[in-house]
Amino acid sequence: MNNIQTQLLDFMESGGPVLWVILGATCLLWYLIFERYWFFLREYPVQLKANLDRWQGRKHKSAWYSDRVQKMLISEIDCQMVKNLKVITGLIALLPMLGLLGTVTGMIQVFDVMAFMGSGNPRAMANGVSAATIPTMAGMVIALTAIPFATELERRYRREIHRTREVISSDQ
Repeated sequence: MNNIQTQLLDFMESGGPVLWVILGATCLLWYLIFERYWFFLREYPVQLKANLDRWQGRKHKSAWYSDRVQKMLISEIDCQMVKNLKVITGLIALLPMLGLLGTVTGMIQVFDVMAFMGSGNPRAMANGVSAATIPTMAGMVIALTAIPFATELERRYRREIHRTREVISSDQ
C-alpha cells in the first residue's frame, strides 16, 4: 500500500502544482455528479410525491389560485433538479483550461532550466516537460470522462421536469 501512495505522490509532484488544483476540481466534479444521481434516484421521487400531495390537498380550487400553486410546486422541483448542473458543466469546461495552465507553467520551468543550465541538462528539462504534459492530459481525460455523465444528467432533468409538469397538470 505504501508503494502505491509513493507512486501516486510522485505522479502528482511530477505534474506540478496545477495538478493538485486539477485533483481538487476533479473531486468536486465527481462529488457533484454523484450527488445529482443520488437526488434523481432517491430524493426526487419523494419530493414529487410530496408536491403532488400538496397539489391535491389545496383548499382553494379557483383557476387563478390553482394556476399559481401549480407553478410554485413545479418551480420548487425545477430548482432542486437543476441545482449544480451548471457547476458540473463549468467544471468540465474548466478542467482542460487548468491543464493548459499546467502546460504553460511546465514550459516556463523548461525555459528556466535552459536559461540557467543551457540545453545540456536533459533530466532537469524532463521535469519541466512532464509538468507541462501531465496536467494537460489529466484535465482532458477527466473532462472527457465526465461529459457523458453530465449529458445524462441534463437529459434526465429535461425528462423529469416534463414528467413533473404532466403529473401535476393532469390532476386538476
